[in-house]
Amino acid sequence: MRLVPILTTVVLALAPLPALASSCAEQIGTIERRLDSAGAVQVTGLQAGHSLRTGSPRGLSEGRPDAPSDPDTVSTADHVAMARTLIVRAADEDRRGDKRACEDTMTEAKGMIGALP
Repeated sequence: MRLVPILTTVVLALAPLPALASSCAEQIGTIERRLDSAGAVQVTGLQAGHSLRTGSPRGLSEGRPDAPSDPDTVSTADHVAMARTLIVRAADEDRRGDKRACEDTMTEAKGMIGALP
């Protein structure tokens, strides 16, 4: 009689569980959406292979007309391009399970992006 509950417990414990999205994967998705926003396109132009994403509940419908208060955070096309490369690296680190490296790379990417209009 005890065998059935024990076997059920063992099977459930060993059954594969669905993979949950990591916090780094969520950051990657957020930054990718940011890089395809109206503000990023205003800085870099619409890049080949990318489409303008609209309808984000927290995104602006158009770029801000004024400059950022901190001139060091002004986005440039080169910085956005470098951030895209960092995002690819972060995604690879996330796939390998290196959470710390992924988070460090994402921090660097966010700094490269700066304040998009």
